[in-house]
Amino acid sequence: MTSNYIDEEPGGYFVDIQYLPDSVLKYLLSSRYCESDYFNEMARQITHNQRPGYDQVVQIESWLLSTIQFQPGSSLLPLSAIEVNQRQIGVCRDLSHLGVALCRSLSIPARMVVGYLNALQPMELHAWFEAFVAGRWYTFDATQHSKKGGYVALGYGRDAADVAIYNQFGPAVYPTQQKVCIELG
Repeated sequence: MTSNYIDEEPGGYFVDIQYLPDSVLKYLLSSRYCESDYFNEMARQITHNQRPGYDQVVQIESWLLSTIQFQPGSSLLPLSAIEVNQRQIGVCRDLSHLGVALCRSLSIPARMVVGYLNALQPMELHAWFEAFVAGRWYTFDATQHSKKGGYVALGYGRDAADVAIYNQFGPAVYPTQQKVCIELG
């Protein structure tokens, strides 16, 4: 069972690096698909009037929603944040990569999450990102125009390379049937 609601923290404070828990520090670094070191100026432009912390991440999420076209099936392989920004289109995983890179470039720890989202049609794996502000992780999803609950996390990582649900070697094997059910409480 998962919650109908998603926690929000408008005005949530930016956590200075020296006060971050050790387990969070790896989510500040550039990674294979989230080249945060290339996005500092862009992230500052996107968030220029926002209070450091939660409000900056909300602005990044809003910018992604209005700028990068979410189109299921538009990429079969993971795209890097740089590629997503150049193409201006991607799947949920791709938008998450760009959101993570933008947050990290502002020294806000961010991680990719893979799982399921209630009422997603068709019901399939979904990706979103979380940012560490105000002393904890908060959920952000640049594919959803309204905040709602129903997220079921299966894996957390720096990017798609860390949260592959499976790795396949050899000829493609396709499942014959899959059923996912999410109950809201």
